[in-house]
Amino acid sequence: MIDERLLRRDEVALVWGIDRREVIEEIYSLKDGKLVLRPEFYDMSGWPEGEAEHYTPILLDCFDCGGWFLGLFDQGGLIGAVVVDSRRFGPRNEWLQLKFLHLSHAYRRRGLGAYLFRLAAAQARRLAGGALYVSATPSRNTVDFYTGLGCQLCEEPDEQLYRLEPEDIHLLYDLKRKCGPNN
Repeated sequence: MIDERLLRRDEVALVWGIDRREVIEEIYSLKDGKLVLRPEFYDMSGWPEGEAEHYTPILLDCFDCGGWFLGLFDQGGLIGAVVVDSRRFGPRNEWLQLKFLHLSHAYRRRGLGAYLFRLAAAQARRLAGGALYVSATPSRNTVDFYTGLGCQLCEEPDEQLYRLEPEDIHLLYDLKRKCGPNN
């Protein structure tokens, strides 16, 4: 049985135990404001070297500044997590960042990733955000996942986030749209 609960600060580093395994065969890039798909192969057997050491302090800072951290657990082990940063940015200071969303390999394609995203969007709405900003890895699976949920290309990406991850596909999810069963 899968349980969900908010993560404590001392549990933040558990996210690196999520099985990120994935075979990537195609990636997106932006050309003239349009998504272009091209073949590129990666066998992601886990987290890139140094990822945990680099991003754990960033996640802890997010937590300390009021970020929302939710985990999915199966038999006591963390199998998925989603994080919404509470700090506002964007042209009208109404964007909130989806800081992290990962689901272990064995639990994908069951609707759990979409479920985590919807929970994140609901939390961002509670924080009165206007949009959820997603900096998505450019793999076809990732970008198609987010666009399938209603995210759209961000026409003017946040400069700071773009500089941090220029290869990512920067997306926005409009939180003011009418809520329905799939939002």
